[in-house]
Amino acid sequence: MHDIELANQTRQLKSPLQVGYCESFLCRLRGLSFRRTIPHHWGLLLVQEKESRIASAIHMLGMNFDLAIVWISNAGEVVDLRHARRWISMIIPRKPAMYTLELAIERLGEFQIGDKISFDEVS
Repeated sequence: MHDIELANQTRQLKSPLQVGYCESFLCRLRGLSFRRTIPHHWGLLLVQEKESRIASAIHMLGMNFDLAIVWISNAGEVVDLRHARRWISMIIPRKPAMYTLELAIERLGEFQIGDKISFDEVS
């Protein structure tokens, strides 16, 4: 896993956001489970091989805190977002997504369905 910078091209984020780029099965399976907290400036981007509703679904087992979840299509468009509550078994997006962004819950309001998202390598 390596960190990348994520930007919302539609509306400005309140503060910079770096995310872990997570594309292996084990990394996606673990996600943020069993962590005590998540920094406000950091998140985790779970990357699927192709767009899917089921493959981009998340579980909240082992979570000690609520999360903001933002699902993003292959074209970089936000297709769904939710407030994910700890210990809810499974959450499936309303539309297929290739990327699942897990963030501190306070950041949920910085995204809306239809926003355009871009990713850049951290220098």
